[in-house]
Amino acid sequence: MIRVVIADDQALLRGSFRVLVDSEPDLAVVGEAATGVEAVTVALELRPDVVLMDVRMPEMDGIEAARRLRDVSRVLVVTMFDLDSYVYDALRAGASGFLLKDTPPADLLAAIRVVASGEALLAPTVTRRLIEEFTRTPVLPRVKGLDGVTEREREVLMLIARGLSNGEIAEYLQVSLATVKTHITRLLAKLEARDRAQLVIAAYESGLVSAAG
Repeated sequence: MIRVVIADDQALLRGSFRVLVDSEPDLAVVGEAATGVEAVTVALELRPDVVLMDVRMPEMDGIEAARRLRDVSRVLVVTMFDLDSYVYDALRAGASGFLLKDTPPADLLAAIRVVASGEALLAPTVTRRLIEEFTRTPVLPRVKGLDGVTEREREVLMLIARGLSNGEIAEYLQVSLATVKTHITRLLAKLEARDRAQLVIAAYESGLVSAAG
């Protein structure tokens, strides 16, 4: 059973998320929070697998809440188009995934499962804005080139940059999930990347994927 805490300052939205999540046999809402402070308090007490986190909340925003929970629970940020500028900061804070609030219900449920399994998830539309934010930030170090990356690893890197989960990459390439994870581990080492988000940046900075593509 995947245990979920819903953090959003809108009671109606929290209720809608609860009904949706609780409708699934493998998911259960174990707590709710209306503020960032409540989100941290509830998550520290209940230790859920996933916190569904809004960004803009009273008392403490979702970014700071995610930072305080990075070693406690996986955080799935649900944001709006006009909040995409927060994606970069939330990534640095340790969030594991990003979705937009107009995401279809089935995709939201799938995202909770992906994040709970230990994978990162970036909605393609959010990924593009994430890249724009990273490329506007001069303090970030440039990534290494792709000279030592194999053709199959390049293929995996390109799919990561387009927002696919490990499972989706495995299905697309018709390989096992273990094989995909091996490729990602090698990419992290070869590109000296800390996490999946930096692999996305590497794909764009190397020219493998273009922001206009």
